[in-house]
Amino acid sequence: MTHRTDIQFVLNGKDVSVPNVSADQTLLDFLRLERRLTGTKEGCAEGDCGACTVLVGRLGRKGLAYVPVNACIRFLASVDGCHVVTVEHLSGPDGRLHPVQQAMIEHHGSQCGFCTPGFVMALYALWMQTPEPTETQVETALQGNLCRCTGYEPIIRAAVAVSRYGTPASDYLNTERETMTTRLAALKDGRRVVSGTEDNLSIIPSSVDDLAECLQTYPNATIVAGATDVGLWVTKFLRNIGPAIFTGHLEDLKTVERQGSLLLIGAGASYTDCQELLSEHLPHLSSYWDRIAGWQVRNMGTVGGNIANGSPIGDTPPVLIALGAEITLRRGSESRTLPLADFFIDYGKQDRQPDEFVASIHVPLPGPNDLNAAYKISKRRDEDISSVAAGIHMTVTDGTISNARIAFGGMAATPKRAAAAEAALNGRPWSRESIEAAAVALAQDFSPLTDWRASSDYRMLSAQNLLRRFFLENDTKTDTPVQLACA
Repeated sequence: MTHRTDIQFVLNGKDVSVPNVSADQTLLDFLRLERRLTGTKEGCAEGDCGACTVLVGRLGRKGLAYVPVNACIRFLASVDGCHVVTVEHLSGPDGRLHPVQQAMIEHHGSQCGFCTPGFVMALYALWMQTPEPTETQVETALQGNLCRCTGYEPIIRAAVAVSRYGTPASDYLNTERETMTTRLAALKDGRRVVSGTEDNLSIIPSSVDDLAECLQTYPNATIVAGATDVGLWVTKFLRNIGPAIFTGHLEDLKTVERQGSLLLIGAGASYTDCQELLSEHLPHLSSYWDRIAGWQVRNMGTVGGNIANGSPIGDTPPVLIALGAEITLRRGSESRTLPLADFFIDYGKQDRQPDEFVASIHVPLPGPNDLNAAYKISKRRDEDISSVAAGIHMTVTDGTISNARIAFGGMAATPKRAAAAEAALNGRPWSRESIEAAAVALAQDFSPLTDWRASSDYRMLSAQNLLRRFFLENDTKTDTPVQLACA
């Protein structure tokens, strides 16, 4: 079968076919420069401010689902087969304002107006999912939207009040859902897409098997799952990412399920895809997960991409290493599995061959005597990069610690286990003295750097205090407080 060379999707209500789409062409530039849909703004160009928020609907195993995403770091090739909805599409045929827009006006949620379209689109997505949200749900949905004018209170009041002005049942995305499902299904032709110029190709494999074949043909290609890192390579560092192989449409890489005593997470599953299952089986990750970036980034970013990128400050590796996770990598028709802790070799270097890709993550479920925690230290509570991230696991049986696994991000050139601290705990009693010995031993494990996020001393003190916090949160034998230094 011949390859397709154009990117096909539905933009608002119109079918679009775009030829010669280069790997680095962003959805935002296409909307603003080629389609003059200028309601979608460019603020930060790195997925932080939310001014560029649009909705992207894709057909998956559970039907047609819409999520808000950042158009500034979303590549145009990645919306092949999708329905893209911009703020211009919200008003009715007669020009009447959408309920979200009306609520923003009535509650004075806009001042200069630059960020307002992004807020409207995020609140639109929230309203469609949760018509009567709590303030906490609103705040979580708006983590990825920044405003320099307001105190956010008017916007939160507007979000809570949207259903006074209309109901999701009468919204276009619901009334036309069956028709849109049929239109998107017709775009799924099962063909590989190869678009753009020879030195800047966009490649969209037809299946996971085709992905493996593409990587053997283009072993040095950039794999783009959610683009939450790769997008910045283009918008901030002006890097050439071509040829790029886009994988966000591959449903077989998005499996998230329990298999016996393990959780299986496909490498292409987004943070949002994983959240419900993780909250059910690993509740200590629930609040931690909400602090990974903002809603838009959680809808785009993938656990597999966070691992494969190998950043020492990635949020997921420390907590998954502490849980004893393993990953499976695929190369052609062959696969291999290794402990996640062994995947990270050195700064920017992972145990992955050029034509190999992360296929899945396997996370053991805790036993009845296991204690687990996940911690994140950052300058800003929401939507910020970690200064220190920690995953802590211990088995405590009859008052004795075993199987201690402690992993940190931000403390070394890679996400790394604290071997000396673990040794100081294994076989020791569950006590404050044991924890203090492990805290002291952290100095043997790490020599953290100083950068603009945190000093070396701050990082070390924070890591030590997280061990103490872990003890206090899990100890039921003493009510004597321990004095903690500020972290």
